[in-house]
Amino acid sequence: MHKFSFHSSILLLAAIFVLLLTGCQQNTPTSTSSGVTPSVIVLPSDTPIPMAVIVNGEGISKAEFEAEMSRFFAAQTELGNSIPAEQANQTVLDDLIDQLLLKQGAEASGFSVDDALLQTRIDTLAGQIGGMEALSKWEQDHGYSDESLRVALRRQIAAAWMRDYIIAQVPTIAEQVHVQQILAYNKEAAQNAWEQLNSGAEFDSLAYEFDPITKGELGWFPRNYLPDVQIEEAAFSLQPGEYSQVIETIAGYSILKVIERDGEHLLSPDALLTLQTHAIQVWLDDKRASGEIIILP
Repeated sequence: MHKFSFHSSILLLAAIFVLLLTGCQQNTPTSTSSGVTPSVIVLPSDTPIPMAVIVNGEGISKAEFEAEMSRFFAAQTELGNSIPAEQANQTVLDDLIDQLLLKQGAEASGFSVDDALLQTRIDTLAGQIGGMEALSKWEQDHGYSDESLRVALRRQIAAAWMRDYIIAQVPTIAEQVHVQQILAYNKEAAQNAWEQLNSGAEFDSLAYEFDPITKGELGWFPRNYLPDVQIEEAAFSLQPGEYSQVIETIAGYSILKVIERDGEHLLSPDALLTLQTHAIQVWLDDKRASGEIIILP
C-alpha cells in the first residue's frame, strides 16, 4: 500500500551504500558559502570536458555518466535483469540529477564535505574491504579512478545528508482515519451492497460477507499513504460512522466507512517511511521545477 515514486539509486555498489548509511547520520553541518558554485572542468588546453547534464551550473561529465551506465548494466546483469538501453539511460540520468540537486540543497543548508570528512569515509571503506590495496583493486574492477571515486563519494555523502535532513522534518504524528471497506470486484455487487446499507443492513456484516478474513479492515492511515488517491480523498471526506458511495478503485469497487478519526495520531513505522519517501520526492520535484537542468546530447 506504499505510495513510492522516487528513483532507485543503485549506481554505487553495496560497499559504498553501507559506508554512507552508517556514516551520514553522525555528520553535523559545517559552514559553507551560500548558493551553488558552478563546477566547470577544463583541460590544460582550455577545451571544456564534454558534459552529459548540467544542473544549476554544476555538471556531470559524459565520461562519468558513461561509467555509471556501465556499472548500472553490470549490476543488472548480476541480478539477472535485462533493462532496455533507453530505460537504463533515463534511470541513471535521473539518479545523477537527483544526487546533484540533493548535494546542492545540502550546501545551501550549511553542510559541506571537506577533505577530512571525505578521507575518513575513504579510509573506512578501505577498512571494510580489506585495506587500500583492496580498495584500489575494487576501483579498477568497477571502473573508478581515485579521483572519480572521490567525486562520486563527495556527492553521495552530501546527498545522503540532505535526504536525512528532509526526513527529519516529517512529523511522527498526523491526521489519520481508521477505515473499513466493502470491496467487490464488479460494480453490480458493490451497488447491491450499497443499496442494502441504505436499507438498514449492518456494514460489519456486509464487509464480512465480502472478506471473511479481514472484514475489510484497512486500519489507520494518513494522507499520501495509499497508492489510490480516490480512496484517501473519499475517506478523509467522511466523519466517524459515515460511509461513502461506491468508488471505482485500482482494486475493484469499494464502499468505505470511517470508524474513527484523529487529528494527531501516531504514525506506524510503515506509514512514517512512506511519508518520508513522499517528502523527499516532493522536495526533488520542486527543485526540478524551479531549477535549470540542461541535458546535453
